[in-house]
Amino acid sequence: MTATTTAAERIDHLDLLESHAIFIIREVAAECERPVLLFSGGKDSAVLLHLAVKAFAPSKLPFPIMHVDTGHNFDEVIAFRDSVIESLGERLIVAKVQDSIDAGRVVDPGPDGMRNRLQTVTLLDAITENRFDAAFGGARRDEDKARAKERVLSFRNSFGEWDPRRQRPELWQLYQGKVSGGEHLRCFPLSDWTELDIWQYIEREGIELPSIYYAHTRDVIQRDGMLLSLSDWVKPRPGEVSKNETVRFRTVGDATCTGAVLSGADTIDQIIVETASSRISERGATRADDRFSETAMEDRKREGYF
Repeated sequence: MTATTTAAERIDHLDLLESHAIFIIREVAAECERPVLLFSGGKDSAVLLHLAVKAFAPSKLPFPIMHVDTGHNFDEVIAFRDSVIESLGERLIVAKVQDSIDAGRVVDPGPDGMRNRLQTVTLLDAITENRFDAAFGGARRDEDKARAKERVLSFRNSFGEWDPRRQRPELWQLYQGKVSGGEHLRCFPLSDWTELDIWQYIEREGIELPSIYYAHTRDVIQRDGMLLSLSDWVKPRPGEVSKNETVRFRTVGDATCTGAVLSGADTIDQIIVETASSRISERGATRADDRFSETAMEDRKREGYF
């Protein structure tokens, strides 16, 4: 960089992604009466929360934070969630899938069954109960074909359903956040980010993450082409043998359907190199709930999923 470098030339792509995301968060907060920020404890929601804090600093967030808890979480992720919320002093709402099961709203899939799809009912009930008209999420378009179809502002009808054919245009980054009674929108400020962008931003900003994102040793089993971590909900079935491997997680979700990858990357620099060479998205590589069919994610999103 020389003394004649202009201010525009000093702005890199992370600065542009950050400023656009903060603009979106502020716009939705200004247009909607009761927003909420969805927080899973994963890397994308950690970046989203960091951006929201930046957007309104030094004030507190003008909306609460909500976690839809499957009850089958990784211990490290729950500990991280609680630590972050406590350090920020923000309000946390925990919507529990177990409460939906107990109320007869959804059917319990059993002790080792996947609960990810059940989150839809729990999420929609929490949105209705709290009268939220907007929900910020950390989804990115590069994760899945269905998410690539979605706008930054994704509108849901009074049943929480998404119709990819009936979306509002977003020309010149102009967003229309008005919704009618009973409707709500999902807002995705990270839509244009990639997994590599996320890790580069985490490095630049020094954002803390759950330890399972970095290489460590744990007992895993091979199932359906994935390495599942042994837990109270994942135990060896007949013919399966557990092994102690050095792994890390590229994404976090329900422990019964989120696989690890063999990796020795225990620093952000190493993870960035590993991510840059990957040709499969983190969900495509390690999420069993996306493997039911080619339209698994889109089918769930039409029902009201994240």
